[in-house]
Amino acid sequence: MKVTIENSTTVKPIYDPSPPPPSTAYIPLSAFDKVAYDAHVAIIYAYRPPAMPTATLKLGLQRVLAVYREWAGRLGMNHKGETVVLLNDQGVRFVEASMDSRLDQTLTLLKPSQALQSLYPSLKGIEELLQVQVTRFACGSMVIGFTAHHSVADGQATSSFLVAWGRVCRGLDIGPLPLHDRISYFIPRDPPKIEFDHFGAEYTSKKIVEDEASRFNNVALDDIVVHKVHFSADFLTKLKARASISCPPSDITNNNKRATYSTFECVIAHLWRAITKARSVSAYETTHLKISVNGRSRMNPRVPNQYFGNLVLWAVPSAKVKDLLREPVSHAAKLIHEAIAKVNDSYFRSFIDFTTSKVKHDPDIVTTASVEKPALCPDIEVDSWLRLPFCDLDFGCGSPYMFMPMYYPTEGNIFLLPSYIGDGSINAFVPVFKDQLDTFRQNCYILD
Repeated sequence: MKVTIENSTTVKPIYDPSPPPPSTAYIPLSAFDKVAYDAHVAIIYAYRPPAMPTATLKLGLQRVLAVYREWAGRLGMNHKGETVVLLNDQGVRFVEASMDSRLDQTLTLLKPSQALQSLYPSLKGIEELLQVQVTRFACGSMVIGFTAHHSVADGQATSSFLVAWGRVCRGLDIGPLPLHDRISYFIPRDPPKIEFDHFGAEYTSKKIVEDEASRFNNVALDDIVVHKVHFSADFLTKLKARASISCPPSDITNNNKRATYSTFECVIAHLWRAITKARSVSAYETTHLKISVNGRSRMNPRVPNQYFGNLVLWAVPSAKVKDLLREPVSHAAKLIHEAIAKVNDSYFRSFIDFTTSKVKHDPDIVTTASVEKPALCPDIEVDSWLRLPFCDLDFGCGSPYMFMPMYYPTEGNIFLLPSYIGDGSINAFVPVFKDQLDTFRQNCYILD
């Protein structure tokens, strides 16, 4: 897939008619920002013609950056040596590119592979916190490749920015406005009250990281393939019915219909078992499932949805391989449901206190979020984008008719997205070892 780069520029905020704010200000990273991935995450959106002119996209981006200043800044240090977002308005990278073919001729190539990397800006050696690449096709279609540094914002906050950008391009107001306060919502308690063990979920030791790195030092990129699994709405209905058999009596609704686990919980339970079946691991080994949990609605008082930053921690259900595979999918769904429920306000407050009182004083403690791992076996990590407003990203040419995550070949790291078909189905992007792919594919659609 040959992509021609036509132009690459820096786009900076426009504050007209207001005067620009001071460029010496900064925003400190919160405890949640510090345990997020210290790397860019990319996603690709495809639009049918007629596509919005590049000038309109640029101008809209300049105006929305005046409201979301963090993206136009840089990571740096304050006088205490702490990492902060410098609000210096240095700008974002904007790349214009083209292909001399029709997008429908290229669709077969738009799968989770290295070819995708030509549709978003390079992630190597960059200082920008946000990058955009607009690729035009001969048919008039447009693909927008977007990359954002995860230390600045989580999926919900980044999605709000993208929707706001689209609204500005359509001549609409940004609403609701983002909340940039990363301090007052997360004030540690005095004295600290650490009620939970945050090792394994958010933090680990340098020794464990070194041991994991040596365990997978022989894994090569060519050993892993990212497989896309499509779960139809009909399959999901059957899966939920089977997986929800273990819902406790307390979950029965008033109309005497038994409640079900969420679609997300059921899909992950199914994939956890399917991947584990394909792996050659001991029946007595323990497999962990790392699930991101949004804290906005779980903290008390609730943090508004407009909060701009990271506010995610992890639920980590675990099981012996033999138990996970011997028991039905309902057993895995129950483990997941219970683990997610435990990541409540008390857990988030405990994490804040732990980070403030313990982590900063112990140089051996490091975060578990690492992009250096080539494989997670026997564990699994899940990034769910099922609730992100993909269809609301309208630049004036309608909703995207296709979207997919970046090429991220870390074995066991799953991305879940709503299918762009729009019928309630789900796409799962699952990196697996090549020699285990056939077994995994056989297990994907078997309900047992």
